Amino acid sequence: MAANMYRVGDYVYFENSSSNPYLIRRIEELNKTANGNVEAKVVCLFRRRDISGNLNTLADSNAREFEEESKQPTPSEQQKHQLKHRELFLSRQFESLPATHIRGKCNVTLLNETDVLPGYLEKEDCFFYSLVFDPVQKTLLADQGEIRVGSKYQADIPDKLAEGESDNRIQEKLETKVWDPNNQLKDPQIDQFLVVARAVGTFARALDCSSSIRQPSLHMSAAAASRDITLFHAMDTLQKNGYDLAKAMSTLVPQGGPVLCRDEMEEWSASEAMLFEEALEKYGKDFNDIRQDFLPWKSLASVVQFYYMWKTTDRYIQQKRLKAAEADSKLKQVYIPTYTKPNPNQIMAPGSKPGINGAAGFQKGLSCESCHTAQSPQWYAWGPPNMQCRLCASCWIYWKKYGGLKTPTQLEGAARAGSESGPRGHMTRQEVQGMSPFTRNEGRAKLLAKNRQTFILQTTKLTRIARRVCEDILQPHRAARRPYASINANAVKAECIIRLPKATKTPLKTKLVPRPSLANIVKDLAISAPLKLKASRGPPTPINRNQASQPRVGQSLLGKRGFDSATGIPYPANGRPYTSGMRTTSQSVIKRQKVSQGEAPNPVVFVATKDTRALRKHLTQSEMRRAARKPHLLVRIKLPPPPRSLAMPLLPSSTSEPIVLED
Repeated sequence: MAANMYRVGDYVYFENSSSNPYLIRRIEELNKTANGNVEAKVVCLFRRRDISGNLNTLADSNAREFEEESKQPTPSEQQKHQLKHRELFLSRQFESLPATHIRGKCNVTLLNETDVLPGYLEKEDCFFYSLVFDPVQKTLLADQGEIRVGSKYQADIPDKLAEGESDNRIQEKLETKVWDPNNQLKDPQIDQFLVVARAVGTFARALDCSSSIRQPSLHMSAAAASRDITLFHAMDTLQKNGYDLAKAMSTLVPQGGPVLCRDEMEEWSASEAMLFEEALEKYGKDFNDIRQDFLPWKSLASVVQFYYMWKTTDRYIQQKRLKAAEADSKLKQVYIPTYTKPNPNQIMAPGSKPGINGAAGFQKGLSCESCHTAQSPQWYAWGPPNMQCRLCASCWIYWKKYGGLKTPTQLEGAARAGSESGPRGHMTRQEVQGMSPFTRNEGRAKLLAKNRQTFILQTTKLTRIARRVCEDILQPHRAARRPYASINANAVKAECIIRLPKATKTPLKTKLVPRPSLANIVKDLAISAPLKLKASRGPPTPINRNQASQPRVGQSLLGKRGFDSATGIPYPANGRPYTSGMRTTSQSVIKRQKVSQGEAPNPVVFVATKDTRALRKHLTQSEMRRAARKPHLLVRIKLPPPPRSLAMPLLPSSTSEPIVLED
């Protein structure tokens, strides 16, 4: 009964999703709605998984400083991993949640220097916090509740003087005397002077225009003149004038007019006082936040002084009574029964035989992602659906309460043990796409926008020799069919060294070849390949009207371009240009697709000439295939002998006979 009774001030678990971890909140109010339900006004606390990576780095540095200052015992890697799940970040964000979503109580404490961090792991439902998270500004700040102890904050008390020993310190530098109780004035004389000071203060407020507006009546002006600031000024005046009443009275009323003394209650306007009350309702006695968010034009000392003066007014007493009345009308506690409905992430019926892996839609042979056990009375689906990950019953409760797994996994950036690489060695395409950050179109666009850097995997000489010598162990054909299977390269190289013949004892003779200087190399390169200025590439200039009116050829999906798109003049496959009136197949209605910078094609285009096409006709089909398979080899073509020319009678180039034209 007491475990299911929740009161104001308790830290509780809230469930907003069946698959996500619980939310940790602190109950501030319990309100009953119009339809009879109970809503809880709560303060939000955030986990490490709820903040950004930069803030996590800041939290790590703060944790290291705390460990060094408090001299914490060195935790293991698993303890460091689990301690991150116990750390929370307090905030000043409020929200209202249904009380029926409460799933249990927890304990949250402010981290103290005397605490031992591994001790939090020994307690169930125990958390700690030391930083405050601002969800709007996205900042982490140290909490103001720390105890400042040490020589930086406390004064050093000197040793006590012995009897008869004189104090050689200069008293004027250590303290300032503001009142002498052994003065020549009697108490009635001092009281009369204070009455005169109040009367002067009332007269001064009557002469001041701003004060007459704030205190329109005589009673209000007299009450303001009777405040402590007027009495302190009167007693300070007596001290400065050597307790001479005549001099002190003349100081109260100088030649310019009576002296007006006002404290923070009079300096603040009514609107500023309303802002202060609103800020006090939101932030409490956190004067730094009150000044920063509501009253930035006021100093911190002014805000603190106004608060303690405001507590002496009737306004404070009225608000205190109203809050007490509201607290009496609100709920003090609420009973929430234990939540017994089954979780939709269950992948095995409770009545099934325990210890058997497999359920509808899940592969057999999968173990728990956290503790790697293969037996559990209940399994829960965890992570992306395409990954088919699961958790056992105890790890599922740990995930819901602490927002993480007991041990790091692949999805959290840690490598799994080598024994588990067998069942997960070969991953399907859907699993790889689920783990890839570029599955969505936005990710692919970002990938293409990045500059592609070329890298080369270069094998050593021993590796290349081992491929030939240890071919029976390496089995390259089998390894090519199974690229996901690992190869023990060290064992292959060791066997290769054993099989290699022993080296000769006589050392090899090497001949040193002098290298030319860099200046000579650059000079030789400049002579052999002089620098040519590249002409600016522009759009092709149309020769006639037909060429100018022809549309561009639609580019393919792979970004390749044909010869017609490179030169601007369409050519068919046989190399003859199109005439006006002919239509190419590439001139169909195809929308031009935009090619990204990463898929830009190579602008080099090879065009066959008339002689090249004529030489192709002399190649057989087998020679054409051989040339296509081995393009680096020269092609030898046997040209047929040229045809013999017939003997033609030679005509004289000129004759002396006359030319006769017959009609």
